[in-house]
Amino acid sequence: MSESAKWYVAHTYSGYENTVKATIEKAVENRNMGDLIQTVNIPMETVTEITDSGSKTVERKVFPGYVLVKMVLTDETWHLVRNVRGVTGFVGSGNKPIPLSEEEIASLGVEKREILVGYQVGDNVKITDGALESFLGTVEEIDLERSKVRVIVSMFGRETPVELNLDQIESIP
Repeated sequence: MSESAKWYVAHTYSGYENTVKATIEKAVENRNMGDLIQTVNIPMETVTEITDSGSKTVERKVFPGYVLVKMVLTDETWHLVRNVRGVTGFVGSGNKPIPLSEEEIASLGVEKREILVGYQVGDNVKITDGALESFLGTVEEIDLERSKVRVIVSMFGRETPVELNLDQIESIP
């Protein structure tokens, strides 16, 4: 059942995002629908604001007026979310919500995908994807926060640093 759950975007009145999130979560708990509506998320970003009195760090909504809901779309789940006070509808055409694509979910950083890295700095690796596919190189730096790795590749007799995604390389045994 959870495999068919997708991320949908509910449009809300601006300022009602937290209330909508709490109301959906409470309704899911009361109706025992945790398997159908799995997660409700309000994308936030941490911003440092500099004012006359100094700087302060605040959490700010990335998309004011929108709440992300990971759910299996049925008539029941659609009605539950749609009838929450503060929700004006789903993002989509007419009454049919359109789920977010994998790329959109990844770019929003809503779901953290854990990639197990089978290599470390100094290891020889092979590039498995992209323009430099099948090139060999040496790992110079691993940045788990950004899911990036810097590999030194020898091209045209020169050592060239290349930044790749963690899953674009594999270690050479």
